[in-house]
Amino acid sequence: METIQQKSWFARNWGWAVPLGGCLTIIILFFVFLGSVFFGVSKLMSESVPNEDALIMANEDEYVVSIIGTPIESNGIMSGSISYKNNTGSADMSIPIKGPKGEARLFVVGTKEYDEWTYTEMYVIIDETDEQIDLLGYEQENTQENQSF
Repeated sequence: METIQQKSWFARNWGWAVPLGGCLTIIILFFVFLGSVFFGVSKLMSESVPNEDALIMANEDEYVVSIIGTPIESNGIMSGSISYKNNTGSADMSIPIKGPKGEARLFVVGTKEYDEWTYTEMYVIIDETDEQIDLLGYEQENTQENQSF
């Protein structure tokens, strides 16, 4: 009785397995690259000074705290832009925030000159009511008064 030795699975199917495996590897590497870029940019924005300043201002505003509670923290993926070049920069960001009582969106627009951020807009929009709460209030009035001299 003769035993017939069969070829291995790879020997029988290498013609389609190698190209398919190579394509799947390239596709997986592409998505890993996209994910790392996305999370890198998200981390850059979430650890930025404008983001931290805005969260501090939201936590210190009594009216915002009365509506969405304390502590107020970021909730999800930010959108917008932030750029740095030498000692200057700009930020235009929208940050989803939440507290124990509700959720909102925090908007920040500012510029950086000589390592100091100046904000032209910083406000919260409450999700449930669409109410807009200006966080700069006093600072904006003070800045406008100083510019009139």
